[in-house]
Amino acid sequence: MTSEIISDITEAEQGTSLWKDAWLRLRKNHLAIVGLVLLVALIIIALLTPWIAPYSYETQNLELGATPPSAQHWLGTDIFGRDLMTQIMYGGRVSLAVGFVATSVALLIGVTWGAIAGYVGGRVDAVMMRLVDIMYALPFMIFIVLLMVVFGRNMLLLFLAIGAVEWLTMARIMRSQVQSLRQQEFVEAAISLGLSPGKIIVRHLIPNALGPIIVYTTLTIPAVMLLEAFLSFLGLGIQPPKTSWGLLISYGAETMEEFPWLLIFPGLALSITLFSLNFLGDGLRDALDVRRSKD
Repeated sequence: MTSEIISDITEAEQGTSLWKDAWLRLRKNHLAIVGLVLLVALIIIALLTPWIAPYSYETQNLELGATPPSAQHWLGTDIFGRDLMTQIMYGGRVSLAVGFVATSVALLIGVTWGAIAGYVGGRVDAVMMRLVDIMYALPFMIFIVLLMVVFGRNMLLLFLAIGAVEWLTMARIMRSQVQSLRQQEFVEAAISLGLSPGKIIVRHLIPNALGPIIVYTTLTIPAVMLLEAFLSFLGLGIQPPKTSWGLLISYGAETMEEFPWLLIFPGLALSITLFSLNFLGDGLRDALDVRRSKD
């Protein structure tokens, strides 16, 4: 009993931080940890794909055609005789890149827009958020389709187009966070020291709103990946010779009755990634909840 009391006193003297508490709570969420481990593993595989893929990406064997999983081709081959595992690994590079890059674009726009609107307030805030409301009412799928038709099917354009339609919710979240933070003492102290609004936003407000930003990021990436998969399924996303999980699922859906493995395995890869991100996002949401630190 005495040792436990001493240990508690020592921990109290050492103190703790929000991020340390959040990590301790996150470790207790087993689904979130599983999601984190799977996500890190998928990212490592995607980065190392050119060196660890079992076959070359361009290798075809038309005589072999579509074959079910075997010792030589663990996940089978497609109708062109290409190794499906290799296709999934290269497709994962594109799908994950779309998810992370497009989400980064969305965060850059949304965080900047919401922080400015929340800090400045007044008429500027009203005009900026009314623009957000108007854009919410627009059919974004048609907007993306028009961009692809006008500017062509370019991968970089796909990243920018998806990111440009996914920032609205982040702008609202960031605005509400900044509005709650701008009345705090540390912001008033920064103002009294003569810091410009830009420096206050970048150095003080955004860092103190990282919790919601991180949580929203983990929930936006799967949404972006699903959107890319849907666009590729419609033939508006990634185009051959490049591939993505969405494009593989599209091909698999066309031949699912005859060659079901062409749909099952790419769909499984996408599902595992989405579940991992959602589990991690839910865990981070709970871990970064300040109210839980008082429990």
